[in-house]
Parts: sequence; structure tokens; C-alpha cells
Amino acid sequence: MRFRFLKAVVFDWSGTVVDFGSVAPVDAFIALFESEGVPLTVAEARGPMGLPKRSHIEALLALPHVATAWAQQHGRAATAADIDRLLARFEPMNLASIATHSALVPGVAETVAAIRAAGLRVGSTTGYTRPIMDVLQPLAASQGFAPEHVVCAGDLLDSRPSPLGLYANMVALGVWPAHAVVKVDDTVPGLLEGSNAGSWTVAVLASGNACGLQAEQWAALSEPDRAAYRAQAQRNLSAAEPDFCIDTVADLLPVLREIDARLEQGGRPRARAVR
Repeated sequence: MRFRFLKAVVFDWSGTVVDFGSVAPVDAFIALFESEGVPLTVAEARGPMGLPKRSHIEALLALPHVATAWAQQHGRAATAADIDRLLARFEPMNLASIATHSALVPGVAETVAAIRAAGLRVGSTTGYTRPIMDVLQPLAASQGFAPEHVVCAGDLLDSRPSPLGLYANMVALGVWPAHAVVKVDDTVPGLLEGSNAGSWTVAVLASGNACGLQAEQWAALSEPDRAAYRAQAQRNLSAAEPDFCIDTVADLLPVLREIDARLEQGGRPRARAVR
């Protein structure tokens, strides 16, 4: 099958195409703050996921109990210099975690191959920094996922939830208009990147940060339990108002066909006004 109106799909990385459950960054954030004498829960570490990692650290430091614990431990409030220092320490911690959490989400390689065979271009954006992606990209490529373009946090003056990363992919891939592009992501900032650009957005539930389960944990759930996790993930991502929700990228192709059919009938994504 060839698509008549769709031109490209832009994927997020952790929790969407690799690292089922988005475990690597969570482990790294918890270890980072623990090493500074400031404990984090898993839910707190996951809260700002999807933002560039510097912004993620800044958001964690703004949590009231984290700010209090930081001041008690360090004798003062955290500064911009502290955020820069934490980011520099986060990267090697995340790289160590990526080594054991770089597997493709099941079905990604096959789905992306089918997308390409149908004539669509494949791009990507990520909240990871370039040094982290320099390690992760070849690991993913060896398993069958190698997008044509990668936009990292820090590559642009303004990152997620701004649309610039999506626009950068459109320019690099030579595709337009924005409603001919689909953004696939598992976080609110990443989905907003797509909708703020005027693109279709597809939220990933089961493999993403909003569920937070690893592949074997998801597979072991009963269908009623899966439905409960799915519903909670949809609530967690509702602020982004995604056009579609799927469990994993393995479920993407039917959604792309539906989007193409809607475009043929003059349909458009539920894009947000850029603010």
C-alpha cells in the first residue's frame, strides 16, 4: 500500500521506539539526585519526561519537597550553575543505563520497514542530548531503526513543547504541509511538539513513560489490568489532546491508513494554537 496524502512520520525515542517503559532516564535521574542527597520517587522522576533533559532537571528541582531537601543538603537553593553541573553528571549516568535499556520496542523494526516501503519518510526528535544519542543511535540501527533525521535537545534554540524540532525534520526531509506529517510520542511535551506544529499526533500508551512498565511486566498483565493501565496513561497524556492512542508502534499502521483516508476527505489534525 502507498499513502496518497501522508508524507512522513516523526518518532520520539525512549518509550516509543526503544526502551519499553522508558526506564533508562528514570534510573539515571533517581541515581543523580540520590548522589546529591536528594531522594526522588519514580513518579517524580517520570513527571517532566519528554522535556529536554536540562529542563527536566530544572522541573525536578522546582518540586517543593525537592527544593527543600536541596536547600537542607546544600545550604542554599539550586542555581543555574547547579543545573548545568547536574546535566553534565546526568549524561554518563544515562549512558550507563542505556547500555541495558536500548532494545527496540517489539514491532518497531517491522513497522518502520513497512512505513518506508509505503513511501513515507522517517524522522525523529528526542529530549536526549547529542552525546547520549551518539551512543543510542548505532545501538538502535543495529536492531533495525535508523531514522533519516534526528533532532536532539540542544540542537535548536527552543525545544519541546515548541514545534521547532518537528519543523526541523520537515525541512531536512523535504516534506510539507505539517498536516501531512504524523508525530508519534509517549509524553505530553513530545506530543505538543507535533500538535503545535499542526501535525497529527499519536500517543503511545503501553510502552511509554505514562505506563512505566517494562515489556515483560506488560505482557504478564491480564486484559482488565492492561485496560486500567491504558486508561491511566490516557489520562496522563490528555493535556496533549492526541489525535489517536495506540499501545505500541506495532499498532501504528492502521492509524496511518485512517489518517490518510481522513486527509482525502479534507480532515485535519486536532492541532493546538501555538502560544
